[in-house]
Amino acid sequence: MGCLHLYLASASPRRRELLRQIGVSYRLLRVAVDETPLPAEAPPDYVARLALDKARAGCAALGRRKPAPVLGADTAVVIDGLILGKPRDRADGLAMLARLSGREHQVLSAVALATPQRAAAIVQESRVRFRTLSPEECAAYWDSGEPLDKAGGYAIQGRAAAFIHDLRGSYSGVMGLPLYETAELLRTFAVSPWHSPFP
Repeated sequence: MGCLHLYLASASPRRRELLRQIGVSYRLLRVAVDETPLPAEAPPDYVARLALDKARAGCAALGRRKPAPVLGADTAVVIDGLILGKPRDRADGLAMLARLSGREHQVLSAVALATPQRAAAIVQESRVRFRTLSPEECAAYWDSGEPLDKAGGYAIQGRAAAFIHDLRGSYSGVMGLPLYETAELLRTFAVSPWHSPFP
């Protein structure tokens, strides 16, 4: 893989793809953190906390591995002040799509970096508006299998792109990793991947 820039504490294939897009060389770390929101926790605080928890958990798990910063990330879809997680089942997924239909929602995407010495996080907010969806469209989309493991029950980089009337913010952030903010955070940790060969 060449030069190691960081460890990625995420199983998301979308985050792996986005890091490769900006030339970041990484190794995967498997971490598990409790994703239960705290009482009265605001959505931006929630995503920042989870991203930091993942990065710190990865940092703690490094052991004798080659030292490098650990990147954690988290994304939440928010509407009416409520966080829409990954759908539990078909009924939950269809209810999410119906709630998003014809309305604007927030996508909060946090990225965090941690080393044994310090940790930092940035939260990026995008606003996405869906066109009005018919029940038949929602059902067909659910049956495609795409919404199963996606926050808010949709993937902007997939078939749901046809639902999006307007996007203000970061396309990559809605995918799961805001690249501008990621690059800025990497720079503060003295990581400049674009100066090295791409993986």
